[in-house]
Amino acid sequence: MCCGDGNCRPLGFLLGLPFAFLCLILSVIGVVAWIVGLLLTCICPCCLCVTLIVELAIELIKAPIHVMEWFTSKIPC
Repeated sequence: MCCGDGNCRPLGFLLGLPFAFLCLILSVIGVVAWIVGLLLTCICPCCLCVTLIVELAIELIKAPIHVMEWFTSKIPC
């Protein structure tokens, strides 16, 4: 994965792919939890626990991006 500053780390990208795939599966679960959480929030907006579930689901959706960024930052060219 090449960044705009000329910092290219293809090895980190390749090593991170299997973990990013697992995170992709988790992000699908996050999407389902996000949709259910949003529906529950519309029904009862005063529930704090539903809001926390929605926030957790959003982090699960972002997980593959975070994993790839972490792997590419840890492995030198």
